[in-house]
Amino acid sequence: MGLLMFYEYLSKIEQLLEDKKDLELHVYLEDMHAADIAEVLENLEDDQQIQVFGLLSDEKATEVLEEINSEQFSVILKDLTYEKKVTLLENMSQDDIVDKLSELSESRQQEIIAFLDYEDAADVKELLIYEEGTAGRSMTKDYVSIRKDYSVYYAIETLRAIAPDAETIYYLYVTDEIDRLVGVISLRELIISPPNRSVDTIMNENLITVNVNDDQEDVAKVVSKYDLLAVPVVDNNNILRGIITIDDVLDILEEEATEDIFKFAGTSEYEIYENDTTLFKRVRNSVMSRLPWLIITIFGGLLSARILSNFQGTISSNATLAMFMPLLTGMGGNVGTQSSTITVRNIATHVIEGTGIFRTLVHEISVGLFVGIVCSTLVGFAAIIMQTDFHVAIIVGIAMWANMTTAATIGTIVPLVFKKIGVDPAVASAPFITTTIDLTGLTIYFSLATIMITKG
Repeated sequence: MGLLMFYEYLSKIEQLLEDKKDLELHVYLEDMHAADIAEVLENLEDDQQIQVFGLLSDEKATEVLEEINSEQFSVILKDLTYEKKVTLLENMSQDDIVDKLSELSESRQQEIIAFLDYEDAADVKELLIYEEGTAGRSMTKDYVSIRKDYSVYYAIETLRAIAPDAETIYYLYVTDEIDRLVGVISLRELIISPPNRSVDTIMNENLITVNVNDDQEDVAKVVSKYDLLAVPVVDNNNILRGIITIDDVLDILEEEATEDIFKFAGTSEYEIYENDTTLFKRVRNSVMSRLPWLIITIFGGLLSARILSNFQGTISSNATLAMFMPLLTGMGGNVGTQSSTITVRNIATHVIEGTGIFRTLVHEISVGLFVGIVCSTLVGFAAIIMQTDFHVAIIVGIAMWANMTTAATIGTIVPLVFKKIGVDPAVASAPFITTTIDLTGLTIYFSLATIMITKG
């Protein structure tokens, strides 16, 4: 929703609330998208949120509950009648319920689960057992499965009975007598097949599945690679446990992209501002997220100071050298961050596999070499124009070239090494890369200066 549209919705709803025009507000809300209502609710006072939510139809209220954050979900549920809670929770998708419950306390989880019927409660409890960030936690058990010995006619009748509670009916999953996944049928294939045909004669046995313990990011890659609307989730015995649908995959991709961006900045998703979070909590979250990387940067700076102390004689003999320190370290940090960003992106999209690793390394080092030549030439001429000693101009130019080449190499190798040892490459964040490059850049610069000045 655009910013102007959001303020239009917000002001209209606030005005209708103030004028106590409940019927008009109900009609207005029913024409809005659930996601827009959820965004407006976040910007209303608690009593206004309850009042607005109470005016929604059951269908719209269910959709809004699936869109709001966990804290709002918990607060709004508390003010509903028992019957309303049961109705709305029954209409919600299991994966959405699990998503909301996973961020609440265990006691609050149990309170909410108590409003579900026995079967749904058992399914939700099962999903909550799986580790956060896995396929098992992201899946839903609201799917359509049929036995392989069913006729097409009986399969269609089964579909009619199950479809109202299923999250998607585009795929029907075929299982054997012990619930092992043996095939899949598209809705189209089922409809056009003769009624007396057996399901196992028309099913597709070329299955694409994910394991309950697979990382959710890997699941998203599978769905994206094969252009699926849903992917079945199986356990180690190939027993069908649930499915992950495309809307959940989009949420996963957003979550993973957000997480990687925060890691690259040396912070975390805990810095996302929530309206129901106090200023103290927001500041605390930001401090706890940023401080570890900043402390690492401090130690990097102390090491840089130590390196400079070893070259005090060189600096004293030609103080002009100090003028170009910020330029050298800054350019090195920029090149390193560019290379690491491209490398992490290629790792995430599986571009870097097998020989792709070598190609990426050669590519980034070559880029570093050529941009280093151009930039070092420009800096060298600039140093001469600034009436710097010719030897210093040569030193600065060569150091710039060497530093940018090294930075491109480090920015590429560090994510690759992290991937090799099983660490998220996104952890190779800007503070880590720039600190490392600052150390190598200063060492190259003053080592070169010491050698050339001494020879000079």
